[in-house]
Amino acid sequence: MIGPGISTPTQPSGSVRLPQADGSLRSVQLLEPRTWVQHPQPHRARAAFAAAHVVADPYAENVPGAPAALDWDATLAFRAHLFRYGLGVAEAMDTAQRNMGLDWAATQELITRSAAQARAAGARITAGAGTDHLPAVPAAIAQVTAAYLEQVAFVEGAGSEVIVMASRHLAAAARTAEDYRTVYDTVLTQVSRPVVLHWLGEVFDPQLAGYWGTSDVATATDTFLELVHDHAATIDGVKVSLLSAEHEVELRRRLPVGVRLYTGDDFNYPELIEGDGEHHSDALLGAFAAIAPAASAALTALDHDDFPGYRAELAPTLPLSRHLFAAPTFYYKTGIAFLAWLSGHQDGFVMVGGLQAARSPVHLSRVFELANAARLLPDPELARHRLRLMLAGAGIGC
Repeated sequence: MIGPGISTPTQPSGSVRLPQADGSLRSVQLLEPRTWVQHPQPHRARAAFAAAHVVADPYAENVPGAPAALDWDATLAFRAHLFRYGLGVAEAMDTAQRNMGLDWAATQELITRSAAQARAAGARITAGAGTDHLPAVPAAIAQVTAAYLEQVAFVEGAGSEVIVMASRHLAAAARTAEDYRTVYDTVLTQVSRPVVLHWLGEVFDPQLAGYWGTSDVATATDTFLELVHDHAATIDGVKVSLLSAEHEVELRRRLPVGVRLYTGDDFNYPELIEGDGEHHSDALLGAFAAIAPAASAALTALDHDDFPGYRAELAPTLPLSRHLFAAPTFYYKTGIAFLAWLSGHQDGFVMVGGLQAARSPVHLSRVFELANAARLLPDPELARHRLRLMLAGAGIGC
C-alpha cells in the first residue's frame, strides 16, 4: 500500500497541497522553473559571498552530540554550484552549523577541502576562525586569545581569507569592553592579511548576548568602531548580523574609508546592497546560498547600473529569506538544507546533530511554496515528490 502523501488521486496536475497550521490543506500551483544564466566570474559592483551549509553523511551517526560526518561529494558540489554564479563562499560559518554540530575536526577538513576547491576554480573563499575547539568549560582571556590565534593560523595556512568570528568563550569570560579589546587587539596585530570582523547578534546565537561588554547596542557599536578604526589596515570589512537595517546604515557611514560592510541582514539585504547613493553594503549572507541564481542575476544587473532590474530580481526572494530566518532564527540552517534537497543538490534531508528536526513540516512546506513562487526550484516535479515524502513521514497526507 502506498502511504499518504505519496498517492493523491484527486491531486490536480501541476499543483501540490500544502499543510497549514490549522490542520487544513491548501492547493498551490507549481510554476515553471526559470532558466538562470550562470556567471562564473565574480561580480564587479559588489563583493558577494554565500555562507554555505554542509551535507551530512546519511549513513553516519549524525545525532545530537556526535562528531560530524559529512557527505564530502555533495558538500563540495554545492560550493561548485555557488561558484558557477559568481559568488564567493563564506566557509565554516554559522550556516555550516558552527557551534551547532560541526566540530573542529570536521571544520578543519571542510576548510582545507573548500580552500583547495576555490583555488582550482579561481573563486574567492573566506573562512571562519573562532575558539570552538576549546572545552565548553569557562576559559581565561589568555586562553581565548591563544585559541583565536591557533584557528587564524590554520585558516591562513589552508589558503583562505579569514573571518574572525564572535566567540562564545569570550562572551563568557569577558567582563568589560577592555577584555574584548585585549583579545581582538592581539589577534588583529598578528594576522598576515586583512580579515573580516564578524559581530554575530544574539538572535543568531543567544550565548553571544552582551557582546563587546554591554547589552546596549549603541555602546557596543562605539567599542566595535573604535576597534575597527584602530586596526583599519588589517580589516577588509565587517559583517554585522543584528537584523537591523537602520543600525547597518548608520554603522557603514561611520566606518573608515576602505573598510567594507558585508551585510548579514537576511531580512533587508536588497536595499542594503543597493545602497543610498553614498554608501552601500557588500554581501556575506546565508540567504545567498538559498537564492544563488537570483542573487547572481541581481548582481549582474547591478554591474550594469540597472537598478530596476536589480530590484526586480531580488524582490521575489525576500519573502523566502524572511521565512527561512524567522524566529528562532538560529534554526535557519534547517530550511536552507531542506531547500538544497528539494533542488536536487543532495540526495537526502539529514543534518549533522540531527538538526533536520529543528523546523516543523508546516514551516518547511512554506519554504517550498516561497521557493516555487520565486521560481527557484530547478525541477518542480522532483521538489514536489520530495516534499510529499517528507510530509508522509510526518503523517501528513497531501
